[in-house]
Amino acid sequence: MHNGSIRSAAGSGALPATTDVLIVGAGPTGLALAAELRRRGLASLLIDRQAAGANTSRACVVHARTLEVLAPLGVTDDLLAEGAQVPIFRIRDRDHALMTVDFGKIASPYRFTLMIPQNRVEAHLLAHLETLGGSVVRPAELVGFTASADGVVAQVRTAEATATVRARWLIGADGMHSAVREQAGIPFAGAAYPQTFVLADVRMDWPISRREVSLFYSPAGLVVVAPLPHDRHRIVATVDEAPDAPSAAFMQAVLDARGPVTEPGRIREIVWSSRFRLHHRVAKNPRKGRVLLVGDAAHVHSPAGGQGMNTGLQDSVSLAETLAATLQGGDEARLDAWAARRHRIAADVVAFTDRLTRMATMKSRATQTVRNLAMASAGRLPPVRAALANRLAELDAR
Repeated sequence: MHNGSIRSAAGSGALPATTDVLIVGAGPTGLALAAELRRRGLASLLIDRQAAGANTSRACVVHARTLEVLAPLGVTDDLLAEGAQVPIFRIRDRDHALMTVDFGKIASPYRFTLMIPQNRVEAHLLAHLETLGGSVVRPAELVGFTASADGVVAQVRTAEATATVRARWLIGADGMHSAVREQAGIPFAGAAYPQTFVLADVRMDWPISRREVSLFYSPAGLVVVAPLPHDRHRIVATVDEAPDAPSAAFMQAVLDARGPVTEPGRIREIVWSSRFRLHHRVAKNPRKGRVLLVGDAAHVHSPAGGQGMNTGLQDSVSLAETLAATLQGGDEARLDAWAARRHRIAADVVAFTDRLTRMATMKSRATQTVRNLAMASAGRLPPVRAALANRLAELDAR
C-alpha cells in the first residue's frame, strides 16, 4: 500500500485494509518504530487501545546509546532541550559514598544520563512521527489475528467497528501483558520479584547536587533519588506493602529511614505517585514467523540502572532498519539475525538488572555489611567504575 493512503486512513481514524507493518502499542517503542520506519520511507499502521494521554511517567532515564540511535530521527535534540543532564551515578550507604560512576569519560557524544519522564519522551516521539506524516489510531484494540508465511490477517476493534487489516508484518509493542505475544503463543519465562516498588515524582528540598542520581543502601531497604526537569525529583524504593498512591508522608518516611542522615531531604509536594510489582522475564524468541516483539512485550526487568525504556527503544530503531532492508530486499534471514541479537541483549540486561536488584535488596545485616565493603573496595578501582559506566550507558549494545 502506498504511504499516502495509509497516512490518510490512519490520520482520519479509519483503518486501512492493508499495510506493510501493523504495530500494536503506541508507547515509546511503538512510536519510535513507526517514526523510524517513516524516516526510511515506509508507512505503518500504529494502534493503541488507550486514549491519548493515558500513559504514566514510570520510566525516566535515557542513556547515551539511546540518544545515539535516536539522533538520526531528530528526537535527541528535543530530548536534550527538555531533560536534565546528570553525569554522576553514586551508590551510598546513607551519608557514606560507596561507589561513584562518572559518565564524563564514556566513548559517546552524550556523556551523561538524561533524566526525562516517559510521557515526555512519548510526546517528542509522537511529534516527530506526525511531522513525518504518521499518526496513532486510538483507541483501537487488537482482537485477534491469524498468521501465515506471507503475513497476518488481524481483527482490530475501534469505537466504530471491528475491521480486518492485512499486514506483511505484525509488531507487538504492547507491553508486559502483550496480546500479540500471548496470541502468538511465544513463551515469556521468568518470575515476579517479592517486593513492591513505590515511585513518586516530588518537589523537595534535597541536599545532594542535581548532577547526581543517588542509590542508597540501608538496613531498611533501597531508595533511589534522581533529579527531573522543572525542579522535580523521582523517588523509587522497595517496600513490603504500599498504598495505591503513596502519600507525601509515606514517601517522607521511606526517605528518612534510608536516605541521608546528617542533612535529610524534605518533600514539599507529591506531583504523582504509584506502586507496582516487578517481573524479570524474557520472551523465548522476539520473532515467530511474521510476528515480532519489541520493548516490554519481549523483556521486562527491574528498574535498577534505568535500562528498560532504553532497551526497548533500541529494539525498535534496530528493527526499523532491519525491516526496511527486508521489505526492500526480500531476505528474511536478517530478521532472524536481528531476533537472535536482541534476545541475547535482553537476556543480558535482565540478568544484569537482577543482580543489581538482589544486591540492593539483601535482608541480612551481615550480608549488607559484606556488600557495602565489597562495593567500596570495587569503587576505588578506575577500571571497575569505567566498565560500570559503559554498561549502564548501554554502549556495550552497539
